[in-house]
Amino acid sequence: MEVLSFILGVVVIVLGLGLSIGLHEIGHLIPAKAFGVRVGQYMIGMGPTVWSRRFGETEYGIKWLPIGGYISMAGMYPRSRDDDGARGGLFATLVQDARAANDETLEGTDDSRAFFTLPTWKRIVIMLGGPAMNAVLAVVLFTILATGIGLNQSTTTVASVSECVLPAGTTQTECGADDPASPAAAAGLEPGDTIVSIDGTPVSTFAEASAIVRAHPGDEIDVVVTRDGAEHTLRLTPVLAENSYVGEDGETVVAEVGFAGFSPTTERVRQPIWSGAETAVENTGAVLGIVAQLPVRLWDTAVDLFTGQERDPNGPISVIGVGRIAGEVAATEAPILDRVGVMIGLLGSINIALFVFNLIPLLPLDGGHVAVALWDALKRGWARVFRRPPPRPADATRLVPLTLVVVVLLVGMGALLFAADIFNPVSLGG
Repeated sequence: MEVLSFILGVVVIVLGLGLSIGLHEIGHLIPAKAFGVRVGQYMIGMGPTVWSRRFGETEYGIKWLPIGGYISMAGMYPRSRDDDGARGGLFATLVQDARAANDETLEGTDDSRAFFTLPTWKRIVIMLGGPAMNAVLAVVLFTILATGIGLNQSTTTVASVSECVLPAGTTQTECGADDPASPAAAAGLEPGDTIVSIDGTPVSTFAEASAIVRAHPGDEIDVVVTRDGAEHTLRLTPVLAENSYVGEDGETVVAEVGFAGFSPTTERVRQPIWSGAETAVENTGAVLGIVAQLPVRLWDTAVDLFTGQERDPNGPISVIGVGRIAGEVAATEAPILDRVGVMIGLLGSINIALFVFNLIPLLPLDGGHVAVALWDALKRGWARVFRRPPPRPADATRLVPLTLVVVVLLVGMGALLFAADIFNPVSLGG
């Protein structure tokens, strides 16, 4: 049963990835057709074609590997001219091959339906349509998770009360005769009590209650609780003890603070409707941080792969890694709603990664095409200012050598992450 659950988790994430890629390409397809550009192909995946069918002038299909997708638009670059002949050399040959392939997309098509003849803003809308679709999908997924399902949160309802105060780091599990009673037990706090206020301050979360307790070691404070429908006021005196807690920055802090000795219940709490967008923004910042440090993080991943060290759980992973995590989540003995929530969160994070990564201003990524369009607009603006003849549209085929370098680096990065996710995967406990 565990193996079947693992396989089901992998299948779900692969289908979700395919859907994300498909919607990304639809984000390009819809504005392209709306602006009259001839679209020859719409493909989900890479490699050999599994299925395809032509509707009108566009062939729609699915390929074997769910690691990308594309739409083929007529005239991504200007037509070749007679004076564009090759001058010899590998890079010149690559440029000519790119121009020949581009010219093929223009066969039987009027230039008015070519991508390169569109106004700059239309070209940018088409190229940003894909990443924008991933951003919207991420917000939808995170909203379903946070507002529709709810997030697990520690509440102000008491789950358990420690009988005594045990030394920090001890392996002792039971109270001894000489161990002092915990402040919570001494105050009469009981499991099932719901804390209303502490020291006169209303609290609605366990974090708020815990922060007040930590700030009052040795002070006698009032704790108002509801028990069996009635309010009771207890007198609590936190002791100074070494304790670990999660700080405001999300990091675990170990310090001597006020300690009471009770733990909260955990339940799903539905968040406000804007929480999904907030989560998407937070994830975008995290992915931007990874991209900014990508060379260093890839180096660390390579070192961990060859030395067998535990990988950074917040580092880059491949499709294989995501699938493996999804399988492990599906196979855990957790409530089904918890597992569904993690899967939705994974898909949301994948879409944020697609959104950010495709905005990198390098060809063949969407951001590279946006950069070319902006350069084209800058040239035309410069010509207008100085009353010069309109320049020829920017010929991005000249950037094919640089594009090839980017592709090689992307393939190398993918190979490294594939190997790391197979032989030194990120563990769920990490």
